[in-house]
Amino acid sequence: NNRGQLGNGTANYHSTLPVDVVGLDGDILAISAGTHHTCALTLGRTVKCWGDNYYGELGNGKADFFPVSIPVAVGALGGVKSISTGASHTCAVTETDGTKCWGHNESGQLGDESGTIFSATPVAVHDLASGVQAVSAGQDYTCALTVAGSAKCWGYNGTGQLGNRTTTDHWQPAVVNGLSEAVQAVAVGKSHMCTLTSSGSVKCWGSNRMGQLGNGTRSASWMPVDVSGLTSGIQAVAVGQSHGCALTKAGGVKCWGSNSSGQ
Repeated sequence: NNRGQLGNGTANYHSTLPVDVVGLDGDILAISAGTHHTCALTLGRTVKCWGDNYYGELGNGKADFFPVSIPVAVGALGGVKSISTGASHTCAVTETDGTKCWGHNESGQLGDESGTIFSATPVAVHDLASGVQAVSAGQDYTCALTVAGSAKCWGYNGTGQLGNRTTTDHWQPAVVNGLSEAVQAVAVGKSHMCTLTSSGSVKCWGSNRMGQLGNGTRSASWMPVDVSGLTSGIQAVAVGQSHGCALTKAGGVKCWGSNSSGQ
């Protein structure tokens, strides 16, 4: 809580017990926690954020070294269906199936027309004014799941995590190559990501130094590869910094990647 990310009006170092977020009493649909900031989706389909705001990741029109320890409304943003917070940026899918992002933009993770200029208010992601069903913000990059079942990613691409067969940063959405079937879900980690396909398989791409792609190697991949043993029967997938886990249709869990802390 050194940057006010608990939202309880203080910036104390931490709390070992749950504390109430100020002003969020029973009207919250969803919540998403980034590295040093947090955002909530309200019943009124607006977004409130708190914590670090150095790059404008709270979306309230300001960018300041000093953190905000109570929720503030994201400016000029309503009709929101879902939210996702990354390291220092935030994105939302609106009720018109369009995508907007705000905050840090050093690698083009906001996906707008500005290139790499950060924004303290929501900006429209280029060419994603409609047709998006989910968005996931990662470490300096972002990916969207389209209504048509494709994945599009933008931002930092140093280890090929955008899945477009290059390691060049993209300031605007680029289609992930090599996904031969429809995508049902996307999950973004620090420098790799995974998808759940319509057939219940899991595919991953990007950094693989800790085996987080799950394909039996430690070589990075610039396009999707199959996770070994997960070519069918999967109903959900989630990824952390350098590991991944899948929920099987039989109710089991399988994980792969870094295990330095027993993950």
